[in-house]
Amino acid sequence: MSWTRQAEELAALEPAARAALERLAPVEMAQGAVLFRPGESVKGYVIVLAGQVGVHLLGPNGRDILLYEVAPGQSCIQSTLGLLGGDDYSAEATLSAPTRLVLLPRPVFLELLDSSPAFRKVVFAAFAERMQAMMQLIETMSFMRVEARLAALVLERMDEDETLAITQAELARAIGTAREVVSRRLDKLARAGAIRAERGLIRVRDRAALEAIAHSPSV
Repeated sequence: MSWTRQAEELAALEPAARAALERLAPVEMAQGAVLFRPGESVKGYVIVLAGQVGVHLLGPNGRDILLYEVAPGQSCIQSTLGLLGGDDYSAEATLSAPTRLVLLPRPVFLELLDSSPAFRKVVFAAFAERMQAMMQLIETMSFMRVEARLAALVLERMDEDETLAITQAELARAIGTAREVVSRRLDKLARAGAIRAERGLIRVRDRAALEAIAHSPSV
């Protein structure tokens, strides 16, 4: 099966647009590989076929914040902005899992934007969805207390057994704070009986208490 048939968002492409994409070959990348770094020129439009890419904003003090993750069918706003506006990358993209992706060079991307209404619709629909998610992230970072962000993340990502395998450093990146802050908040939640924190693992003990914290008044 051609790789364009594996990408649901490309199902409605015109034959000419599909043929142009088929000339590009998917690449396999290992978990932990860096797709791009701040200051680099934009390499192309990213289409993730399998796996996941995490895009992080790096601070001068060494901290980083997870801006968003790109899964199959989702958009990398850093790439789209760079291709449309000519700016370099301002964030770092690291593969969160083994990933299969296709990188559309700028000439191919721009040509398809001009010639293919279906491709143009895919790009701008994904761009709009990602922008909405970024606005929600800004709202969360600005107005939700750290405890509320932490509780909400645990509830969102925990498995059916109400456990979450994650390190304190990963938690800190995901909610935009320091690892030391996460450590203190986890201790507080544990003392309150809401969770039990182990090395690299969080077990939910009182889901209702976590939900109350996640929906507590904003700062």
